[in-house]
Amino acid sequence: MTKLIIQIPCYNEEQTLAIALASLPRSLPGIDCVEWLIIDDGSCDRTVEVARTCGVDHIVRHPRNLGLARAFMTGLETALKAGADIIVNTDADNQYEAADIPKLLDPILQHRAELVIGARPIADTEHFSPMKKLLQTFGSWVVRQASATEVDDAPSGFRAISRVAATRLIVFNRYTYTLETIIQAGRQGMAVASVPIRTNEDLRPSRLVKSIRSYVQRSLQTILRISVIYSPGRFFAGLAIIAGLAGAIFMGRFGWFFLQGSEDSHVPSVAIGLAGLGAALLLGIVGVLSDLLAINRKLLEDVRRRLIELSLDGIPAPQMYDARQPTAIPQPADTITREANKQMPCNPVQP
Repeated sequence: MTKLIIQIPCYNEEQTLAIALASLPRSLPGIDCVEWLIIDDGSCDRTVEVARTCGVDHIVRHPRNLGLARAFMTGLETALKAGADIIVNTDADNQYEAADIPKLLDPILQHRAELVIGARPIADTEHFSPMKKLLQTFGSWVVRQASATEVDDAPSGFRAISRVAATRLIVFNRYTYTLETIIQAGRQGMAVASVPIRTNEDLRPSRLVKSIRSYVQRSLQTILRISVIYSPGRFFAGLAIIAGLAGAIFMGRFGWFFLQGSEDSHVPSVAIGLAGLGAALLLGIVGVLSDLLAINRKLLEDVRRRLIELSLDGIPAPQMYDARQPTAIPQPADTITREANKQMPCNPVQP
């Protein structure tokens, strides 16, 4: 039996969540069971009540806001413990067309991919500014180079993940999971595919892209960090070559003037040249040590994956409950008590 869990990370989404849930499927070709999962990332509105009223199967809650990346990872862990064979991640703002979920599933069901990314029509998206379109395109190109994959829309959160792939992914930063998981998957040799999908009208401004400058800065930091983690030898070797060439150029400059008999006036070239060569040697040593640490990290990743696989048999997810049962929602000690559940229609109403 193939089980699909559709997960939605949420933070104060009571205005749009019902709209997103109303479009999600309950049955799909090639899938025996479809369930919905909400990850409430410390919301202080009625997000959980909306989810429960609309028939969400599983809800897991963070006692405080931990960020989108942490919510995504909590969703993967919960979905795996709930027995998911495939996990589809989508957004609570109804940005992505839920009718395109079969497009995401097909490469996994056909055993052609382990991670499938939905590629939005960036050029035709009206609410994207020209600058955002340019940055999205450029950012996807950078991720393709860093991950050795052919992903057309790296920042897209509409994606399908196989059970095996979900046990191998881990996100280090709190900002976003989109770029990091693609680079990880590519560097780990997973089969990554990209399929075209459609988008819906914009219901609210993006909370992730607060400013173009901040988005670019954080995205570059994420790409750089993952590149260092997964290819430290190549990264430090590149820096060592640059430093070594600079040192060699300045030492060569001094040598030239030394042969001309005027070396006394070019002593700074010696200092700069020696500093460059010393930096190259140091970076080379750091690169070797980093490669050794990377080997140890890969072994730890294999151990982590194996422990996850062993822990999945019969262990319930933390703070998870069946939303279809009339039991109370677990309230962490440091979570503000909210008003009692109110019945509300699941028919989507524009906010």
